[in-house]
Amino acid sequence: MAESGKAAGGRTKSAATARSTASGGPATRATGSRSASRANTAGAKAKAAPAGTATATALAPPPGGVHPASTYPVRPGEDAWTEEEVHELRDGLLDEVARLTNEIRYAEHEIADMLRDSGDGAGDDQADTGTKNFEREHEMALTNQTRNMLSQSERALRRLADGTYGACESCGSPIGKARLQVFPRATLCVTCKQREERR
Repeated sequence: MAESGKAAGGRTKSAATARSTASGGPATRATGSRSASRANTAGAKAKAAPAGTATATALAPPPGGVHPASTYPVRPGEDAWTEEEVHELRDGLLDEVARLTNEIRYAEHEIADMLRDSGDGAGDDQADTGTKNFEREHEMALTNQTRNMLSQSERALRRLADGTYGACESCGSPIGKARLQVFPRATLCVTCKQREERR
């Protein structure tokens, strides 16, 4: 009898809890306050997001990824950049980025093969092992050099997009149109580059 009373009491309590929850009782209010708190936090995050978006939009490159040609400085005595020259320069950098990216992808595949083969060389003599190590290190050095060139090319594209291309990153003087047409990744004028190399 006592057990059936407990069971009945348990059912009664469960039913009361269910009614309380359905009618917006304490359980609902507690859950509701937690939900409201989460909603407020989500709302705060949503409100904070546009600020980041606005900053990203402000830094977005102009249509075509370049500014008007007159934006980019030239040295005294040089002809100003033309729109055609700027677009040609940018297209050349984009082609170079694509080429270097493919080279890096291929080289990484080759290096992975070399590393895999190095584990199978249990019967190799010292000369073979040395040759394999040299080839692997040489390939890694070339890949790092290619990565560096890729980074410089991407940096040049960013400078074209933000309007700072053609100005020396050290002194702010024009790098020189002729120099940039030969070496479009240049970030320093001749004087600052020579000073850097003497250090």
